[in-house]
Amino acid sequence: MGIFCKFGMTIATDRIMKKFGIIMLLAMLTSVSGLAQEIKWMSLEEALVLQKKSPKKILMDVYTNWCGPCKMLDKNTFQNPDVVDYVNKYFYAVKFNAEGNSKVTYEGKTYSNPSFKPEMVNRRNGVHQFTYFLKVNAYPTIVYFDEQGKVLSPIKGYQNPQQIELYLKLFKEDKHKEMKTQEDFNNYFTAFVPQFKN
Repeated sequence: MGIFCKFGMTIATDRIMKKFGIIMLLAMLTSVSGLAQEIKWMSLEEALVLQKKSPKKILMDVYTNWCGPCKMLDKNTFQNPDVVDYVNKYFYAVKFNAEGNSKVTYEGKTYSNPSFKPEMVNRRNGVHQFTYFLKVNAYPTIVYFDEQGKVLSPIKGYQNPQQIELYLKLFKEDKHKEMKTQEDFNNYFTAFVPQFKN
């Protein structure tokens, strides 16, 4: 069945409407699946303010612009739905460029990067004073802070979703407080059963 348009063309309305409906459905599904969840990143100062209202631990991703494993961490781990859900639920997530030019105020002291060179922004640059304060010397490093904003521990290196899950749960559940020796950690590590999908 068709209709005659004023331009002299016949349009098969049933077929066109069905095709149009299928195209619209596919477009909507594609756009919804493209809305991936993301970690809610913020500055350290914002996280410390939020901690006072609603205490949670802080996870700080210490990265640089030139660091390949840092980019892998962003792409493979911080995009993983299990990681995103867990971090957003139990942590305040902070991104900190270890060689950036931002100012950071922590425990009454302001840290900066006097060695920063704008022309080196995507290459090795001067190290930020706060990076030294955190004792970070490898990238990426994830630094965990307790609910009062005190540094718990830096964990160096790239971690896939199941590797980071071990540390997220270790700190979230305060298991680190039970560990007095390397053997205690080794036992936790051996007994840990990951639930996040890689």
